[in-house]
Amino acid sequence: MLKEFREFAMKGNVVDLAVAVIIGAAFGAIVNSMVADVIMPIIGAVTGGLDFSNYFTALSDKVTAANLADAKKQGAVLAWGNFLTLTLNFLIVAWVLFIVVRLMNSLKKKEPDAPAAPSDEVKLLTEIRDLLKKN
Repeated sequence: MLKEFREFAMKGNVVDLAVAVIIGAAFGAIVNSMVADVIMPIIGAVTGGLDFSNYFTALSDKVTAANLADAKKQGAVLAWGNFLTLTLNFLIVAWVLFIVVRLMNSLKKKEPDAPAAPSDEVKLLTEIRDLLKKN
């Protein structure tokens, strides 16, 4: 059983998947930083200091705090600003991956398709034609 597991774990697809997951996690951290540290501050500057991450709706009368962290301690809140930030993060990740895949596809060396071998019927008709030409 150990031998089977080693064979499974060392297959190219499993190793490729592991590398993809690690690179994907690192890429996700970069995109998270880009959203939190670059894009959202620019949106905040354009909109007059708007910070989406602290926007919430209190679901309880006990919540009186002005920021999200304190409001969560007081009771139930709907953190829609944080959801908006994560949605924007997802859209940016999806867009960047789309661009990367598109770029990779365009950079692939496109090999011309080899002409398909003629079917048996075409070969037979070609032989008949050649025999008729001879006679």
